[in-house]
Amino acid sequence: MADREIKKVLLLGSGALKIGQAGEFDYSGAQALKALKEEGIHSVLINPNIATVQTSKDVADTVYFQPVTPEFVERIIEKERPDGILLSFGGQTALNCGVELYEKGVLEKYGVEVLGTPVQAIIDTEDRDLFVKRLDEIGVKTIKSEACSTVEEVQKAAHELGFPVILRAAYALGGLGSGFCDNDEELLAQAEEAFSFSPQVLVEKSLKGWKEIEYEVVRDRFDNCITVCNMENFDPLGIHTGESIVVAPSQTLTNAEYHKLRALAIKIIRHIGIVGECNVQYALDPNSEDYRVIEVNARLSRSSALASKATGYPLAFVAAKLGLGYGLFDLKNSVTKTTSAFFEPALDYVVVKIPRWDLTKFHGVKRQLGSSMKSVGEVMAIGRTFEEALQKGLRMIGQGMHGFVENHEIKIADMTTSLHEPTDMRIFVVSKALKVGYTVEQIHQLTMIDRWFLEKLRHIVDIDHRLKEFAQFSEMAAFMDNTELMEYLEAPEFVELLREAKIYGFSDFQIGRALGLESQMNMEKAGLTIREWRKELGVVPTVNQIDTLAAEYPAQTNYLYLSYL
Repeated sequence: MADREIKKVLLLGSGALKIGQAGEFDYSGAQALKALKEEGIHSVLINPNIATVQTSKDVADTVYFQPVTPEFVERIIEKERPDGILLSFGGQTALNCGVELYEKGVLEKYGVEVLGTPVQAIIDTEDRDLFVKRLDEIGVKTIKSEACSTVEEVQKAAHELGFPVILRAAYALGGLGSGFCDNDEELLAQAEEAFSFSPQVLVEKSLKGWKEIEYEVVRDRFDNCITVCNMENFDPLGIHTGESIVVAPSQTLTNAEYHKLRALAIKIIRHIGIVGECNVQYALDPNSEDYRVIEVNARLSRSSALASKATGYPLAFVAAKLGLGYGLFDLKNSVTKTTSAFFEPALDYVVVKIPRWDLTKFHGVKRQLGSSMKSVGEVMAIGRTFEEALQKGLRMIGQGMHGFVENHEIKIADMTTSLHEPTDMRIFVVSKALKVGYTVEQIHQLTMIDRWFLEKLRHIVDIDHRLKEFAQFSEMAAFMDNTELMEYLEAPEFVELLREAKIYGFSDFQIGRALGLESQMNMEKAGLTIREWRKELGVVPTVNQIDTLAAEYPAQTNYLYLSYL
């Protein structure tokens, strides 16, 4: 436990949800409150958002529906007199508020201890000048950048670095005020916007086209470290992580690249002195092992919530316990209840996160994606293959799509421009490009999406084309009885193709539409017909598969059987 007895802890929430900030901080805060309750510590929560789990009854002991600003928080500290404060569970809003309280001397005045990562470590990661200096001390490469406080300084820095550059507003949420600039005109417009969000603007040399990789790292006060999960963006650097499809674990890194970046992440978290959880983001040159550290989030982030759900490792829960003074070796794995939390999960499945947008609801909005967030949520899908997880996810994003293929037709005025300038429909533009004959190499040159991902997407399109070759079954289904039809369907090549389609994430309706059944019957019946055919042909997961999994995960037995139906 901590050096002094902690009886009451104040937790800063993320405030009202807005574009650039989704429900991940509700998840993180609720997990931290659960950890405090387990320790018998009185929790005080400040969060004005009534539509979150953490402000529900009995989650926190005391809830203040007040803005997360220094003025309000100071008054609550004065009244509640907490022993400690947690800053890492409310996103950038809570972090900025905590730093301001520290700098004004409020925390010292009321004797409030910052639990977990020290405030100076937070400042070291948030202030770009300090961040670069700290990483220079251990020889870790960062993106060449200049911290500026005036438009004139921004112009001077941009000309010294050379176009193209990216502007980032320091201490900003969801990449607000950031953007790429190719000339002086774009630079001045972007600088004006960036300074409206922050007094400090960072001018960085653009590394557009490099891979974007993230590691979730945990450290306790005894200097024990583990990397819980690493993730890779489907899109190259230039699109905000919240706007990109993210894949866990990374799929295109070599073994050497993976371990090099992992070792660097541990080196960084130890040097900065973070206690709890942090997120290290890298830009990686696709043609060499050259890298740059983009940023370190000394807090729970959107990626942390994804990593927790993807691996089953409760990062926020563990981070809260570590903040109270525990070591990783003291904590039990929350899933097994017997093994230690001091381990790195190994995944034998693929997790894909896909963002959700509501851009169609806003008139005149620019649909182009960039370094600032426009997405309002995300979905997560799990599969044995990248193709399966991706197709599952695309069915859930609320755009009326059925997967990567067999969707309603989308109109694209200029395919080359649409591939080069990404929008919220980018993945479906890639689908159409593959269908009309664009090669993997052509799409790669226009999008800079890694060829490995594009080959997997082409695989889905290839399966779809092969299914279409069996479209005569839809005509047979219209006039044959079931017995006669089954004789045709039992052709070995069709049975194997059906099995392959299911393995790579095709829904029964997608298969039915590819086979032309939709023209003979309604959408729902087409899917049910394929389901009946599959069962007749034995194209279902084997009982052995389910039994093996059920024996391995007894607590999830019912879920496993239901999910395989």
